[in-house]
Amino acid sequence: MELEAKDILKILPHRYPFLLVDRILEVEPGKRIVGIKNVTMNEEFFVGHFPGEPIMPGVLILEMMAQAGGVMLLTIEENQGKLAYLAGVEKARFRKPVLPGDTLTAEITMLRARANMGWVKATARVDGKVACEAELAFALVEREAIGGHASAAAPGE
Repeated sequence: MELEAKDILKILPHRYPFLLVDRILEVEPGKRIVGIKNVTMNEEFFVGHFPGEPIMPGVLILEMMAQAGGVMLLTIEENQGKLAYLAGVEKARFRKPVLPGDTLTAEITMLRARANMGWVKATARVDGKVACEAELAFALVEREAIGGHASAAAPGE
């Protein structure tokens, strides 16, 4: 299954300038997802990171991987309509800078899930070379009917 930008907008609450997934190339709900971010010189963060030597901030690479992971978790039937909050980052390693003009491809695979939690392995690549890898944890929470805010279910409950 492939998802276009309009489909992603129906799943994730993120919007410009913080939506960092342009397209989903493959998704197996609850198992695996591959998403892309086309990194352009027009990204606002390049103004200050770093002037004269633009490099995508590592935290935004992690966020892109987390958003792709959130899409995967939220395509599972029982999670549809929920929010996926990033709850933890472990074993994060940055291997290669991400530059304007790069296409960042994130592959996310499910490690385990229980109740309202999910753990994934995330790898982001540029031209087949690993740029970043990490293990991410998510808390899945219900959206409130009014205002779109999540109800406060503690992780692990």
